[in-house]
Amino acid sequence: MRIRIVDAFTDRPFAGNPAAVVVLEEDHFPAEERMRLLAAEINLSETAFAHRLPAGGPAGWALRWFTPAAEVNLCGHATLATAHVLLTTAADSGTLSFATRGGVLTAAGAADGSITLDFPTAPLTPVEPPAGTAEALGATVLAAHDTGDVIGDLLVELADEKAVRSLTPDPRALAALPYRGIIATALAGDPSAGYDYVSRFFGPAVGIAEDPVTGSAHTALAPLWSARLGRPDLTGLQASARTGLVGTGLRGDRVLLTGTAVTVMLAELAEGV
Repeated sequence: MRIRIVDAFTDRPFAGNPAAVVVLEEDHFPAEERMRLLAAEINLSETAFAHRLPAGGPAGWALRWFTPAAEVNLCGHATLATAHVLLTTAADSGTLSFATRGGVLTAAGAADGSITLDFPTAPLTPVEPPAGTAEALGATVLAAHDTGDVIGDLLVELADEKAVRSLTPDPRALAALPYRGIIATALAGDPSAGYDYVSRFFGPAVGIAEDPVTGSAHTALAPLWSARLGRPDLTGLQASARTGLVGTGLRGDRVLLTGTAVTVMLAELAEGV
């Protein structure tokens, strides 16, 4: 079994968000426990497993994602990484389609090496943040939005970009909140810097203290900021230590997520493992 480590939402190694990608030779997934153990051993925010599906169906590939602690319903950066592997190894071409827990997703490669994912738009519902949210983040929350059952995150707006960048949250307190993760966001302090809004993502409840670049979170960030700024096409900067840029294009109930990826490592399980 070959495992590729791919840095997603970046054009250079050792930036963006690393994902492990396992393209299976078999036409089925291994036992779930085996995938969970592999994801825990690799210990990246997500490990993607993909296998080809029979021709003529709604999707060409089956795709699942695991954090070190849990399987998730939707993952952008590991989908981008999987598409990058399939396209750069000539395992597939054109527009790729994936059957996932989050529905059928597509990925289209462009001549410049970028890949555009077509994901469902997260439904945003204004809510009162759960008690202790501001204390867990260590910042004042201006507004909060539930993002629906598919991604299951809480999206919170902070005062400005500086407030997002300076967060030092309490992981244990965040993990106690009833959400997969917390997305913190604010308008860009200087739009001329090349991005329109900033965000960070914290998911200690699923084994991710802080995710470097979270594609699925941008399915919620896109409708929020497109409505505020009056433009369907924006660029988000995830202001983690590794950083990454995500192009977002709001198309009604779908969001286009555009980025690039770089393969940085190829490994293989030892014989007998």
